[in-house]
Amino acid sequence: MSNSVHTNASAAIALQNLARTNENLSGVQSRISTGLKVQGAKDNAAIWAIAQQQRADTSALSAVRQSLDRATSIADVALAAGESISDLLNQLKEKVVAAKDTSLKTQSRELLDADFKALLRAISSAVENAAFDGGNILDGSLTNGLKFLANADATSFITLSSKDLSLSGSIISLGLADSLLTVTGATTALNKLDDSITALNKSLGDIGAQAKQIAAHTTFVSKLTDTLEAGIGNLVDADLAKESARLQALQVQQQLGAQALSIANQSPQIILSLFQ
Repeated sequence: MSNSVHTNASAAIALQNLARTNENLSGVQSRISTGLKVQGAKDNAAIWAIAQQQRADTSALSAVRQSLDRATSIADVALAAGESISDLLNQLKEKVVAAKDTSLKTQSRELLDADFKALLRAISSAVENAAFDGGNILDGSLTNGLKFLANADATSFITLSSKDLSLSGSIISLGLADSLLTVTGATTALNKLDDSITALNKSLGDIGAQAKQIAAHTTFVSKLTDTLEAGIGNLVDADLAKESARLQALQVQQQLGAQALSIANQSPQIILSLFQ
């Protein structure tokens, strides 16, 4: 290699190596600060695209989870109201059976009938107020029930069927028109009451089974979300232990590169000694 004041090849090589070290050091520092080894498409286009798709699925599953949580709340409210109505029907049976006593005086029968009507109105009130976020599956307003999201593509749904627990309906056949003022009326009311209790228990069983299905699917969605997030981490998360080791090594290389450049820059000084 010739000695020249115009060209310093050693300095150029040292400068290139130092620039490369600084670039690598910048990359390591970026990975440490963000915790990601793939931060954008320029880092690894294929991996970044896969991770973005999985992130989109995770976001969609968050919406699914919210929908299922709403379904759980609606089912819980409906079951609570249904159980209260079941208790009221049990209380009604006491009144109706008592009204079949032929020895009752008119005043006693009238009191029983008043209690009977009050319990029926309590059932109506429970049905009307069994709503969560505007969804009531007990008042007969939702003939097809409610559908809730079941997957990230919104192509699958879980249905919570509706039950009409209104008075004088298909499930609770008793109504305010029924009366305990006569033994005949009490007999008719008792037959309707027994049928209502049987139908109500079946309806609550259906809602309970659907609520259990929703709870199981909610658990699955939660586990699936966790799995997707772990998979994204496997693709893009940086190994900070390795990055720490790289950082220390590159810092040493940076210092050595700076020293090498300083030495190379002093090489032209040798030429002066040739002319002394």
